[in-house]
Amino acid sequence: MKWLQKINCFFHLPKKLLPFRFENPLTFTRQLNVLSFPPNPQTLKALCSNGQLTEALLIMAILGFGMKFEGYDALLNVCVTRKAFREGQRVHAHMITTGYHPPVYLRTRLIVFYNKCECLKDGRQVFDEMPERNVVSWTAMISAYSQREYYYEALSLFVQMLRSGREPNEFTFASVLTSCTGASGFELGRQIHSLVIKSNFESHIYVGSSLLDMYAKAGKIHDARGVFECLPERDVVSCTAIISGYAQLGLDEEALELFRNLQVEGMSSNYVTYASVLTALSGLAELNHGKQVHNHVLRCKVPSYVVLQNSLIDMYSKCGSLTYARRVFDNMPERTAISWNAMLVGYGKHGMGNKVVELFKLMKEENKIKPDSVTYLAVLSGCSHGGMEDRGLEIFDEMLKCKDGVELEIEHYGCIVDLLGRAGRVEEAFEFIKKMPLEPTAAIWGSLLGACRVHSNVDIGEFVGQRLVKIEPENAGNYVILSNIYASAGRWEDVRTLRELMNRKAVTKEPGRSWIELDQTLHTFHAGDHSHPRREEVFTKVREFSVKFKEAGYVPELSCVLHDVDEEQKEKILLGHSEKLAMTFGLIASPEGAPIRLMKNLRICVDCHNFAKFVSKVYGRKVSVRDKNRFHHIVGGICSCGDYW
Repeated sequence: MKWLQKINCFFHLPKKLLPFRFENPLTFTRQLNVLSFPPNPQTLKALCSNGQLTEALLIMAILGFGMKFEGYDALLNVCVTRKAFREGQRVHAHMITTGYHPPVYLRTRLIVFYNKCECLKDGRQVFDEMPERNVVSWTAMISAYSQREYYYEALSLFVQMLRSGREPNEFTFASVLTSCTGASGFELGRQIHSLVIKSNFESHIYVGSSLLDMYAKAGKIHDARGVFECLPERDVVSCTAIISGYAQLGLDEEALELFRNLQVEGMSSNYVTYASVLTALSGLAELNHGKQVHNHVLRCKVPSYVVLQNSLIDMYSKCGSLTYARRVFDNMPERTAISWNAMLVGYGKHGMGNKVVELFKLMKEENKIKPDSVTYLAVLSGCSHGGMEDRGLEIFDEMLKCKDGVELEIEHYGCIVDLLGRAGRVEEAFEFIKKMPLEPTAAIWGSLLGACRVHSNVDIGEFVGQRLVKIEPENAGNYVILSNIYASAGRWEDVRTLRELMNRKAVTKEPGRSWIELDQTLHTFHAGDHSHPRREEVFTKVREFSVKFKEAGYVPELSCVLHDVDEEQKEKILLGHSEKLAMTFGLIASPEGAPIRLMKNLRICVDCHNFAKFVSKVYGRKVSVRDKNRFHHIVGGICSCGDYW
């Protein structure tokens, strides 16, 4: 009856020494009445199988030195599954106090346990104290570092493993490759790829998926595609990784084409796959296809993970449908900071500053998710695009007082420069930059340069432009904006000097490109485009529309032309802008009254913006333009931006 005496001892222990106690021995014995007596390792394993961890720990204490491998293994498995940190610590402590020397397997399980409980320091201590290690031990510790994004530690440990003479297996390679990020990490990743080939693991599905993910994140999408094509079999992880790689690099059409091809081959998709596809559709503003994917997700009852819902909000926002975006947002059972930020950014890009401020206020009132750095960026940017500079400055002052504990970053200062610049307070923005505690970036100077162009501030514009040309000699945009400032002031000699400098440095301007979707076909137009099959009809019609719009009050904005030519030639150049060609094609190729939705890779020019307003006014069409910075929704000749962009 010694075991009963041991039980009685536990009921008399002080509570601070025992986290679990029963009222009397009878309560506990009733828990065990279906098990063999006295308690033994089989009793403990049965309790673990039933999930009775507290009772199993008490049996462990009763067994004392009688604890064996099977009992410890059963207990650790339950602790890993439940992430039961304190209970797992007691199992580890029991091993130490009883002088039990766990084999490699159990020590590895301890590493896995501490990783699950996010206690890498304890896991590393177990690893360092191991008298011997096998490949699983090394892999467990490397994987633990990789999962927690301690990439340097993961890579260093992998190098130690190689030096110890232990050969990596496919799981080691798959784990360490996820740590090969950044320039130095990528170079090491290429070397690891060589080891993978020598070890004949390149065709392994886990290793292949990690390899292509590494290449995709480094922007080497062709290398990633090469790895993908060499895989003897493909699973949802590898397929999703390559689609995501294309989408993250902005190769949206390639991502969608690959998705369609893989679907034909019978690929199964999960919520991550659909999130990647929605990212690609966002880039192309393919609203109809986005709705189809959403319907497919609902029909297939894909679990509504927050990642997928965030992608839906982002897709609807970038496709110009804020009503659907808000509907998804409002129906979310739980929201993360990314959810709030996606909705705030959506309102901001549509120039709805009031909505941004309202939603931000709601976020703070709910007090479930704290605003982060990105939240404040979205709010300040929303105030900037919405012409709410005073409210934006108030929020910035709140940040200075650290009310939400969010530290100011260079991007927040950039938002204030943009906000003041858009409002025409160019001198104030210039002084703000001078007093900043952080070194202004090229992006901040670029924002001020753009404001100088819009508000015709030649003096500050020249100073900032010349500075940017030195900071970013390869950025064609700076040359173009400075040329525009000079051209608006009639300083054509300076314009020519800048062009000569661009030619000497071989700097080329990104050509304007607009596209519009009709009947599930994407039509792309370039400035002065002669490649479209209906080009002659489009050019004829755009001239006709220009004449008709002039009768209604349209006056071409000749200052948008950066060439020293006569007014007639300038007007001809304006008619060849890609936005006008795309809008004209939309007018002649779509049903009467149908809305016209187009995208522009650069910022829409003032003249094309005016042209779009007359398309809407004269023909009763709703025109939606998504340019590089924001949306313009034009109804009855009035734009949602209030001519403030």
